[in-house]
Amino acid sequence: MNNCFSKNKALVLTAALLIMGSALFGQTAGQNVVKPAIADRDLVIQVSEVTENAIFYPVDIEGTRLEVLAVKAPDGTVRTAFNTCQVCYGSGRGFYKQQGTVLVCQNCGNRFRMSQVEVRSGGCNPVPIFAANKTVTDTTITVSKDYLKEAKSIFARWRRG
Repeated sequence: MNNCFSKNKALVLTAALLIMGSALFGQTAGQNVVKPAIADRDLVIQVSEVTENAIFYPVDIEGTRLEVLAVKAPDGTVRTAFNTCQVCYGSGRGFYKQQGTVLVCQNCGNRFRMSQVEVRSGGCNPVPIFAANKTVTDTTITVSKDYLKEAKSIFARWRRG
Protein backbone atom coordinates (compact mmCIF):
# COMPACT_ATOMS: atom_id res chain seq x y z
CA MET A 1 0.00 0.00 0.00
CA ASN A 2 2.80 2.40 0.87
CA ASN A 3 4.45 1.68 -2.51
CA CYS A 4 1.14 2.45 -4.32
CA PHE A 5 0.82 5.73 -2.41
CA SER A 6 4.35 6.69 -3.43
CA LYS A 7 3.58 5.95 -7.11
CA ASN A 8 0.44 8.11 -6.97
CA LYS A 9 2.39 10.90 -5.30
CA ALA A 10 5.06 10.66 -8.01
CA LEU A 11 2.41 10.83 -10.75
CA VAL A 12 0.81 13.92 -9.21
CA LEU A 13 4.20 15.59 -8.80
CA THR A 14 5.17 14.76 -12.40
CA ALA A 15 1.88 16.18 -13.73
CA ALA A 16 2.34 19.35 -11.68
CA LEU A 17 5.89 19.81 -12.98
CA LEU A 18 4.74 19.34 -16.58
CA ILE A 19 2.01 21.94 -16.18
CA MET A 20 4.32 24.40 -14.44
CA GLY A 21 7.06 23.76 -16.98
CA SER A 22 4.82 24.54 -19.94
CA ALA A 23 3.70 27.75 -18.24
CA LEU A 24 7.27 28.79 -17.48
CA PHE A 25 8.90 27.83 -20.77
CA GLY A 26 6.28 28.84 -23.32
CA GLN A 27 3.14 27.57 -24.92
CA THR A 28 2.45 23.97 -25.77
CA ALA A 29 1.29 22.76 -29.19
CA GLY A 30 -2.26 23.80 -29.87
CA GLN A 31 -2.50 26.38 -27.10
CA ASN A 32 -4.58 29.40 -28.14
CA VAL A 33 -2.61 32.60 -27.48
CA VAL A 34 -4.53 35.86 -27.61
CA LYS A 35 -2.61 39.14 -27.59
CA PRO A 36 -3.91 42.35 -25.98
CA ALA A 37 -6.47 44.20 -28.11
CA ILE A 38 -5.62 47.34 -30.03
CA ALA A 39 -8.08 49.97 -31.23
CA ASP A 40 -8.44 52.08 -34.37
CA ARG A 41 -4.89 51.76 -35.67
CA ASP A 42 -2.66 49.59 -37.83
CA LEU A 43 -1.96 46.08 -36.53
CA VAL A 44 1.77 45.43 -36.24
CA ILE A 45 2.85 41.82 -35.70
CA GLN A 46 6.41 41.05 -34.62
CA VAL A 47 7.70 38.25 -36.88
CA SER A 48 9.96 36.98 -34.08
CA GLU A 49 6.98 36.07 -31.87
CA VAL A 50 5.16 33.99 -34.49
CA THR A 51 5.53 30.20 -34.10
CA GLU A 52 3.74 27.07 -35.29
CA ASN A 53 1.11 27.85 -32.65
CA ALA A 54 -1.43 30.36 -33.93
CA ILE A 55 -1.43 33.75 -32.26
CA PHE A 56 -4.70 35.70 -32.26
CA TYR A 57 -4.61 39.52 -32.46
CA PRO A 58 -7.87 41.28 -31.47
CA VAL A 59 -8.48 44.64 -33.11
CA ASP A 60 -11.34 47.06 -32.46
CA ILE A 61 -12.11 49.17 -35.53
CA GLU A 62 -14.75 51.85 -35.01
CA GLY A 63 -16.62 49.69 -32.48
CA THR A 64 -16.40 46.41 -34.41
CA ARG A 65 -14.23 43.64 -32.95
CA LEU A 66 -12.07 41.83 -35.50
CA GLU A 67 -9.35 39.27 -35.01
CA VAL A 68 -6.28 38.43 -37.10
CA LEU A 69 -4.35 35.22 -36.71
CA ALA A 70 -0.69 34.66 -37.52
CA VAL A 71 1.12 31.34 -37.64
CA LYS A 72 4.38 29.93 -38.96
CA ALA A 73 3.66 27.28 -41.60
CA PRO A 74 5.80 24.12 -41.87
CA ASP A 75 7.80 25.75 -44.71
CA GLY A 76 8.86 28.55 -42.31
CA THR A 77 6.71 31.30 -43.85
CA VAL A 78 4.52 33.43 -41.62
CA ARG A 79 0.88 33.25 -42.69
CA THR A 80 -1.90 35.67 -41.75
CA ALA A 81 -5.68 35.54 -42.00
CA PHE A 82 -8.75 37.02 -40.42
CA ASN A 83 -10.01 34.71 -37.69
CA THR A 84 -13.29 34.06 -39.41
CA CYS A 85 -14.47 31.47 -41.91
CA GLN A 86 -15.15 32.55 -45.50
CA VAL A 87 -18.41 30.59 -45.48
CA CYS A 88 -19.51 30.52 -41.83
CA TYR A 89 -18.80 34.14 -40.81
CA GLY A 90 -22.50 35.10 -40.90
CA SER A 91 -23.36 32.45 -38.29
CA GLY A 92 -21.48 34.28 -35.56
CA ARG A 93 -19.58 31.06 -34.78
CA GLY A 94 -17.35 31.05 -37.85
CA PHE A 95 -14.09 31.55 -36.00
CA TYR A 96 -11.12 29.28 -35.36
CA LYS A 97 -9.42 27.72 -32.38
CA GLN A 98 -6.23 25.75 -32.60
CA GLN A 99 -6.51 22.11 -31.58
CA GLY A 100 -3.19 20.32 -31.74
CA THR A 101 -1.62 21.18 -35.08
CA VAL A 102 -4.80 22.32 -36.87
CA LEU A 103 -7.26 25.20 -36.81
CA VAL A 104 -10.90 24.15 -36.30
CA CYS A 105 -13.92 26.23 -37.39
CA GLN A 106 -16.21 26.54 -34.38
CA ASN A 107 -19.30 26.51 -36.62
CA CYS A 108 -18.81 23.74 -39.19
CA GLY A 109 -15.94 21.82 -37.60
CA ASN A 110 -13.75 21.90 -40.71
CA ARG A 111 -10.07 21.50 -39.90
CA PHE A 112 -7.19 23.33 -41.57
CA ARG A 113 -3.46 22.66 -41.44
CA MET A 114 -1.22 25.68 -40.86
CA SER A 115 0.11 25.22 -44.39
CA GLN A 116 -3.38 26.04 -45.70
CA VAL A 117 -3.61 29.47 -44.03
CA GLU A 118 -3.34 32.36 -46.53
CA VAL A 119 -3.22 30.00 -49.50
CA ARG A 120 -6.65 30.24 -51.05
CA SER A 121 -9.61 32.54 -51.15
CA GLY A 122 -13.15 31.23 -51.25
CA GLY A 123 -14.70 28.17 -49.69
CA CYS A 124 -14.65 27.23 -46.04
CA ASN A 125 -11.21 28.58 -45.10
CA PRO A 126 -9.85 31.32 -42.84
CA VAL A 127 -10.18 34.65 -44.72
CA PRO A 128 -6.63 35.20 -46.04
CA ILE A 129 -4.68 38.41 -45.73
CA PHE A 130 -2.60 38.24 -48.89
CA ALA A 131 0.73 40.04 -49.49
CA ALA A 132 -0.99 42.87 -51.36
CA ASN A 133 -2.96 43.72 -48.20
CA LYS A 134 -0.09 43.92 -45.73
CA THR A 135 3.43 45.27 -45.45
CA VAL A 136 6.07 42.69 -44.57
CA THR A 137 9.62 43.42 -43.46
CA ASP A 138 12.23 41.17 -41.85
CA THR A 139 10.88 42.10 -38.41
CA THR A 140 7.21 43.07 -38.77
CA ILE A 141 3.97 42.42 -40.59
CA THR A 142 1.66 45.43 -40.72
CA VAL A 143 -2.01 45.29 -41.62
CA SER A 144 -3.27 48.82 -42.17
CA LYS A 145 -6.22 50.30 -40.33
CA ASP A 146 -7.81 51.03 -43.72
CA TYR A 147 -7.66 47.35 -44.72
CA LEU A 148 -8.97 46.29 -41.32
CA LYS A 149 -11.83 48.76 -41.79
CA GLU A 150 -12.72 47.06 -45.12
CA ALA A 151 -13.13 43.74 -43.25
CA LYS A 152 -15.59 45.05 -40.66
CA SER A 153 -18.64 43.61 -42.45
CA ILE A 154 -17.46 40.00 -42.09
CA PHE A 155 -17.20 40.52 -38.33
CA ALA A 156 -20.65 42.08 -37.83
CA ARG A 157 -22.01 38.94 -36.10
CA TRP A 158 -18.65 37.53 -34.99
CA ARG A 159 -18.75 35.37 -31.85
CA ARG A 160 -22.50 35.91 -31.51
CA GLY A 161 -25.40 33.61 -32.09
